[in-house]
Amino acid sequence: MDYLLTEEQKMIKDLAHKIAEEKIRPVAAKYDISEEYPWEIIKVLAGADMFGLFIPEEYGGMSVNVLNLCLATEELARACGGIAVCYAASALGTFPIVLFGSDEQKKKYLPDLAKGKKVAAFAVTEPEAGSDASAIKTTAKKEGNYYVLNGLKHFITNGGDAETYVIIAMTDKSKGARGASAFIVEKGTPGFTFGKKEDKFGIRASSTRELIFTDCKIPKENLIAREGMGFIVTMKTFDMSRPGVAAQALGIAQGALELAVKYVRERQQFGKAISSFQGVQWMIADMATEIEAARGLVYSTARMVDAGIKDVGKESAMAKMFASDVAMKVTVDALQLFGGYGYMKDYPIEKYVRDAKITQIYEGTNQIQRNIIALEIIKGMAK
Repeated sequence: MDYLLTEEQKMIKDLAHKIAEEKIRPVAAKYDISEEYPWEIIKVLAGADMFGLFIPEEYGGMSVNVLNLCLATEELARACGGIAVCYAASALGTFPIVLFGSDEQKKKYLPDLAKGKKVAAFAVTEPEAGSDASAIKTTAKKEGNYYVLNGLKHFITNGGDAETYVIIAMTDKSKGARGASAFIVEKGTPGFTFGKKEDKFGIRASSTRELIFTDCKIPKENLIAREGMGFIVTMKTFDMSRPGVAAQALGIAQGALELAVKYVRERQQFGKAISSFQGVQWMIADMATEIEAARGLVYSTARMVDAGIKDVGKESAMAKMFASDVAMKVTVDALQLFGGYGYMKDYPIEKYVRDAKITQIYEGTNQIQRNIIALEIIKGMAK
């Protein structure tokens, strides 16, 4: 379908496609096996100014444009969902500073992030606080001109490799979610260390680590917005970042479809290509239609964010939920079309299934997204 992209957006999409095909696809399997962080690809993306797509011009970026970010992420994920999330997760870690950071914070951190000299990460999740952000146990106690952080974050994408972290910690436990605050913490700060690197099912090119804070002392100037704003910072960040997760899922699904179509055109059974069988054609038709429906939802939501519409929580949740569900269904169906070959690591399709699954889980499970959607609809109809 024609989504009426601007010439600039078409250029971004084409450039990301070129990087995906020439630089990422040839090494996707290597990184999946080694679990190395793909610094060589990060440098390529930085050289192409891809990290500037979500940072204002005055701080070294091109503009804050979520649709542009989605276009780039989708194309990268067509070749490798794991490498794509290394890029998109830096946007996730950058958004709190873009949305709520002071001018001093923006001047200090955004230029290096815009140029890809550094990557960012966002840390909310803890062993006992996933979907329930009010259960956060990491604390930030103010002592003079500093805050002292203590606690543990886990399942943090870009953990250990990112240099700039936004951490959600409790400054007043008695207030529940309203007692959470957001802080910028730099890699190398005394008292800030990393735990184990997780051995994951999918997106293995990305690093996922524990963050450990032991009497970690940071300047009071590293508080984002003000105390008690952590939950709002988190929700507004996710409203902006969830279309990016949806775009990652969309790219994984599109990549799987393309591999499946190529395979069924080549695979011969009963003297002809299996693409001529009606059962196969129906599967392809369903996969393509579901992907296009997801794309329309993702792009429309991204455009709403870029238009400055404040309340996009429902639409962002819909985009993330639907696109990731489509990615899981399409990749499984694509593997089915490969038959027994699809189950073998000699063929790339099994990796797409593994990479797709996480999109239904991180940045809020799809069950949580359904809660958000339903509550917004019920609340809206009650007015």
